[in-house]
Amino acid sequence: MLAGGRFAKTSRILAGLAGGHADRTWDKRIRELVRPDVLILDDFAMRQLGASQADDLYELVSERQGRSLIITSNRAPSDWYPLFPNPVVAESLLDRLINTSHQVIMNGPSYRPNKRPKNPTDKPAKPTIT
Repeated sequence: MLAGGRFAKTSRILAGLAGGHADRTWDKRIRELVRPDVLILDDFAMRQLGASQADDLYELVSERQGRSLIITSNRAPSDWYPLFPNPVVAESLLDRLINTSHQVIMNGPSYRPNKRPKNPTDKPAKPTIT
């Protein structure tokens, strides 16, 4: 947890909001997401969204208008549109996100392969003699 902020995977945020629909705590849950000074949605646009998820995301972004929102994604914003079932919701939501944002594009290899544990069955490379 960040001081004055919140970090979460986008899928977890959407699952939490879906739970709020089920137990009638949606208003409370959305207020908790609007409150932080900074909200970081990690792994945005990883999968196709359902209609309810897209609507919840639209509401969240709309309610946070004017507040800091950081989104991480492995996809370019132009690739986000097809992930939304309703093109009108997609256009409205993405217009709010993209046209008021600063984009930082990071190209290059991922740091994650260096963090993977070594496979114990891998044989060490044999030294070559030249």
